[in-house]
Amino acid sequence: MPYLYVLAAIVLRLIPHPWNVTPMAAMFLFSGSTFRSKRDALLAPLLALMLSDYAVVHLLYHGQYRWFTPYTWIAFLLVGLIGFTLRHRITAARVAGASLAGSVVFFAVSNFGVWLMGTMYPKTAAGLAACYVAAIPFFRNTVLGDLFYAALMFGSYYWVSRRQWTLARQP
Repeated sequence: MPYLYVLAAIVLRLIPHPWNVTPMAAMFLFSGSTFRSKRDALLAPLLALMLSDYAVVHLLYHGQYRWFTPYTWIAFLLVGLIGFTLRHRITAARVAGASLAGSVVFFAVSNFGVWLMGTMYPKTAAGLAACYVAAIPFFRNTVLGDLFYAALMFGSYYWVSRRQWTLARQP
């Protein structure tokens, strides 16, 4: 069943949404905490992310942007590793904390990649700082999207799991 959440996250990414309000980080966090195989917990959402990156760039933006984004992928893999800390200890508070930690990690790593690989900022400490400052408005939406989708994924998974258990116990 967790694989269906990966598929749903990709579909949700492809429909119109506000900037940075996507289920991608929540997908990695959820996968990291619920998939039985740790390898699959990282590889399944990574493959889904790569395929959806390709679709977004080529179908929605008509090839106008690069689709190879290793810093974004690394950031999401780190969010998946954060999800490992939730294994067998999933609570609302822990999910919220892990989601916020994932937002911060994604912000730090992806914007470092923008600074390092891009041409908008000088390759100095001041340039790196300017890159992070320019990204702050996007961070708000990232946090809101990550918290919303993490609550949706973990909450619905908990509800469905409890419902299945209750139905299985009925005579």
